[in-house]
Amino acid sequence: MFKMHNFSAGPCILPPEVLKEASEAVKGWGNNGLSLIEMSHRSKPFVAVMEEAREITKELLGLSDRFEILYLQGGASLGFLTTAYNLIPEGGSAAYTDTGTWAAKAIKEARHLGDIEVVGSSKDSGYNTIPDTPSVDSKHSYFHYTTNNTIFGTQYKHIPTEAGVPLVADMSSDIMSKKFDSTPFKLIYAGAQKNMGPAGTVMYAIDKEALGKTGRNIPSYLDLGVHLSKDSMFNTPPVFSIFTTLLTLRWLKNLGGIDVIEARNNAKAELIYEEIDRNELFTGYAETNSRSTMNATFQLLDDNHKEKFNTAWTEAGVSGINGHRSIGGYRASMYNALPLESVKVLVDVMKEFERTI
Repeated sequence: MFKMHNFSAGPCILPPEVLKEASEAVKGWGNNGLSLIEMSHRSKPFVAVMEEAREITKELLGLSDRFEILYLQGGASLGFLTTAYNLIPEGGSAAYTDTGTWAAKAIKEARHLGDIEVVGSSKDSGYNTIPDTPSVDSKHSYFHYTTNNTIFGTQYKHIPTEAGVPLVADMSSDIMSKKFDSTPFKLIYAGAQKNMGPAGTVMYAIDKEALGKTGRNIPSYLDLGVHLSKDSMFNTPPVFSIFTTLLTLRWLKNLGGIDVIEARNNAKAELIYEEIDRNELFTGYAETNSRSTMNATFQLLDDNHKEKFNTAWTEAGVSGINGHRSIGGYRASMYNALPLESVKVLVDVMKEFERTI
């Protein structure tokens, strides 16, 4: 079967071997005589899946024992509210930075629970850069930021410890793509559908000591402490999403872990940005020092060439590079499982397109 060069912003491309094993598990898993998706989530085989997924997540991210891992239903959008419920005390506050659509939505949800100070924003520049992080008032429970912005193609290049308060991060679109120091964090959350697996599950890495201190009556499903007490089994988890996420995590570990994938991701990003900057028909959207290694956003300088360029990349088997409707142009999402060869195909299309114009 012909395989497209999948630059989709999410759900993400997955390794071929993961897709193969996951599809086989749907037909029949192990020696159980059952499909993965018709087994009890409390059966020993699936409990083992959940435990391994939580364990290998901590291992790959290099998290200390103060962190516990949860895999729950949903995505980061529910995490916007869940984070605030669990970490902002009654009558309390938190600091946020507004770097794009998802950061703005996180701010909106958090405002249901406390006084939210937006201490940095790149909205006025069309979210094409990462703003500086100021020192944050110590009254705030945490500083929340979105590590990578899929729509606008920007990414934090360092951990903003200069905020001076505990950090909370939505890492949905660059989780597992590069190493980082988890020391300053209270909470990390990420939807799986960018770098870890299919849509349907969200990962929380939570500092156990940070929970149970808000004085709030938190609805059970939004209470991370409740989920920890049930080992991610408070309700029926999305078994297929978690199983496929585990397969992807195993793939990453066997590849050599985050060090190896980070080097690969940097090579892919360097290749596409080099061509965007060299090719006189295109211009990058994000400021150079804020460019994402996951999502390269760029535009044609002359929209009269759009139809011809679209035909060229489509005929080359490239899929998913249309930019988000809010900014237009193009977006090449280069998540962990996207091979360098796919980026080379897109770059070759851009070079040939320049030659023929």
